Amino acid sequence: MTRSTELLTGGGPSARALAAGRWTPTGDLPSARQWGSAEESAVLLNDGSVLAAGGAVVRGTGTDEALLFDPVAGQWSQTGKLINARMSHTLTKLDDGRVLAVGGVPNTDRAPFTFLRTAEIYHPGERTWTPAAELRTPRALHSATLLTNGKVLVTGGTGYQRPGVPRPFRSVELYDPDADTWTTVASMTDPRLSHAAIRLPDARVLVAGGETAIDRYKGIGQSFCELYDPVADTWTPTGSMHVPRRNHQAVLLPDGSVFVAGGNGPGIITERRIAPYSQWRTERYDPATGFWSRGRNMPTGRTFHRMVTLPTGKVLVVGGTDSATYDTGYANAAIYDPLSQTWTPTPSMTTGRFYCSATTLSDGRVLAAGGTVRAGAANPTPGQDLLTATTEIFTL
Repeated sequence: MTRSTELLTGGGPSARALAAGRWTPTGDLPSARQWGSAEESAVLLNDGSVLAAGGAVVRGTGTDEALLFDPVAGQWSQTGKLINARMSHTLTKLDDGRVLAVGGVPNTDRAPFTFLRTAEIYHPGERTWTPAAELRTPRALHSATLLTNGKVLVTGGTGYQRPGVPRPFRSVELYDPDADTWTTVASMTDPRLSHAAIRLPDARVLVAGGETAIDRYKGIGQSFCELYDPVADTWTPTGSMHVPRRNHQAVLLPDGSVFVAGGNGPGIITERRIAPYSQWRTERYDPATGFWSRGRNMPTGRTFHRMVTLPTGKVLVVGGTDSATYDTGYANAAIYDPLSQTWTPTPSMTTGRFYCSATTLSDGRVLAAGGTVRAGAANPTPGQDLLTATTEIFTL
């Protein structure tokens, strides 16, 4: 096996056989749209329906539309609109079943950008949104993590620290849904946006990688990671990833470790060569030791993909694109088995997509919705992205 073949296949024979499972088209969204970050993905409600809110209906133009998906009927329907159109925001289901939307931007098609300070809460019973207390710092491309005490930790993102060029933040805020208040808490060691944040079984939060600024309009992935202790309100640096990453995906595995895959290539000269393409390499974080171990390569490198855990404890990776051109959405998907540490491609989706939403349903199936099919030079209409309204469900 040549080195190039090994990188593409993940280096194992299991990558050559398709996994069980199938993708089945279901009801389309009312209109085509994209969700630029996984933090915007639709969330599963307590009644088994799925709420999607915001995102972009045209590249760079946010929407106030909110939608509900009925997994039994296989149809989307309109629900109460957001108070503010927003994209690059976060959606977080609270312990009581309500959903918190935080920050973002209304559009990115013209500068200067308007970073939103607003937050709002969706009430499933009434199917309406009400205003929540405003953020201390307007931000987008941040993370939002539900803590064990029911509060929401919002970390990093980007916005204006001074008039002019947006910069990634170190700042962190904590939302108390009972008091409807935001509190500024300890700042991270490193500024970052488009990072991963995972709540560990011991209630600490792991923040991994993300983009940091290296010039006025240039960013680069980083490997630095840190841990937040909500009791002590402190951040502590922990082991760095082997590969700098931004726009990667992370999930908590059944054994309490954290699995990270994909993301943008470094985009800088490394080892005397340019490495612009999406990452195929994976890593696994052990909270007991604070170190990352290298994992089996994905069958295909990808960024702006989505990654969810299945009821079996395995991990499904769907869609994405490459970070050299961001031109074409991937239809292929793959399943990672953390016990055998092997990848197995699944049957491909009907539609190739990145910037999509992916949600695990209450019965264990996975809903993939919307996204970008073609962009840039791959799209025949200059200056526009070809978005999709299609939705499909993966069943093991």
